[in-house]
Amino acid sequence: MIDRQRFVIRLSACIGAVACCVLPSLTGAETIIDEWGSVKAPPPPAVKPVTIDKATTALLMLDFNEQTCNMQRRPRCVASIPHVRKLLEAARTAGVPVAYTLGGGGKPADLPKELEPAAGEPIVTSGLDKFANTELESFLKGKGVKTVITVGAAAHGAVLYTASSAAMKGFKVIIPVDGISADNAYAEQYTAWHLANVPVIGSAMTLTTLDGVKF
Repeated sequence: MIDRQRFVIRLSACIGAVACCVLPSLTGAETIIDEWGSVKAPPPPAVKPVTIDKATTALLMLDFNEQTCNMQRRPRCVASIPHVRKLLEAARTAGVPVAYTLGGGGKPADLPKELEPAAGEPIVTSGLDKFANTELESFLKGKGVKTVITVGAAAHGAVLYTASSAAMKGFKVIIPVDGISADNAYAEQYTAWHLANVPVIGSAMTLTTLDGVKF
């Protein structure tokens, strides 16, 4: 009986030792933080030219005010302004509605001269999701808008959350990847990948370029 008890104790100890070696891999002891340096970026999402329906499309100019778009914090945003201006002018010429948003405590006077709102173009102030507690949705639906073009800063902030919110509200969303900017290239890369691959609403997203938008 004693020998049998010793055998059982030794067997239990062996099983415990094996479990200590195996369980970490089974329970996912390594996190994405541990694997950070070995993660390989996926292939880039497709970027497609788009010809919009002028009667049902609007342009959203997100947070270009100086508090969120400046050389110290986001020089990539400042660099995008001349290129975004061409899109803005083309949208106005085509009669496409334009709406502005402000972030970071900005005021209309804080928008760059190149991107000044025209008379009648609404300006809303909100956090990351520009539909939250604003009249943006009612403005768009009042204009018969079904598709929105989103440009602005930050890619991983206002653009990501407003584009996602728009898709969840039933809008199609066009994102010119050279019209969105962030603090660094990685945030822009992540945003582009996320919007193209997000579950459920990813099919509402189309990645394009500023020159790829035709009115």
